Amino acid sequence: MSTSTRVVALTRESEGALALPREAVLPMGALLVDTGRISFEDAERIHDYQERTGQLYGEAGIEMGLLTAQDVRLALALQFGHIALPRESGLSSELVAAWQPDSPAVEHLRSVRSQLLLRWFENDARHAALAVVSPQKGEGRSYIAANLAVLFSQLGKRTLLIDADLRRPRQHRIFGVPGRIGLSALLAGRSGPEAVVDIKGVPGLSLLPAGISPPNPQELLAREGLARLMASLRASFDVILVDTPAAMGCADAATVAARAGAALIVTCRDSSNVSAVSALTAELRDFGVTVVGAVLNGAGRS
Repeated sequence: MSTSTRVVALTRESEGALALPREAVLPMGALLVDTGRISFEDAERIHDYQERTGQLYGEAGIEMGLLTAQDVRLALALQFGHIALPRESGLSSELVAAWQPDSPAVEHLRSVRSQLLLRWFENDARHAALAVVSPQKGEGRSYIAANLAVLFSQLGKRTLLIDADLRRPRQHRIFGVPGRIGLSALLAGRSGPEAVVDIKGVPGLSLLPAGISPPNPQELLAREGLARLMASLRASFDVILVDTPAAMGCADAATVAARAGAALIVTCRDSSNVSAVSALTAELRDFGVTVVGAVLNGAGRS
């Protein structure tokens, strides 16, 4: 039986039992062919050698000089739903959930993820969107939103991160994607669904960048187009996180949170003002927004 035939057979058998991600049911050789690490012919050679020697596939490939230890780690990461990023991925070092998954900061974010699942996303089928807000600049909204998006995608959730900071957008730089076409063009009717981009190296994660900063961000966000967009996206994604500008100085954050329906408030140790956080909480509730919770960020980031 050829590698391609084996893959099809295994996938069909698995479909009847569990709806597993494609990467979870593909053999290591097929995954490495898919990612361009080896050719189909080399995958066949390794398989034949493995059968003769009784070794694991990765061990056989390394012994033959056709695979590296990094290749094997990549395939295992894909099979077990973990992220193993190549250094040339273009993702910012701020994405600690991808680069430093075992760090204390990421463990804290996993705890936040669990709370959000229980309190919002899995509480009601209509709960798919959550705005990430903070009173002032530099408190860590973009950092928290980006890393939570990575962590939700690791659970197998179809995750979309929207950069609704039309004044000082950052998510396109964090994820290393073009930022010229995005939310602003979509809301102005100058673009369509193609503005949403899949993040290479993070399965299940998509990003809608902010796009070019318009001269009228508040007006664009306040139009019915954003509400319609949120409603349509709920059918395609399990989790929608929305990055916002600082609440102080403009009404953008509250407007976006009202369209999302809920908000997570980000504060920063040693810099956030208690009265400002209280005022933002009250403002959001006046807008009819459910304040799901607050997270204390340990280091100042925008």
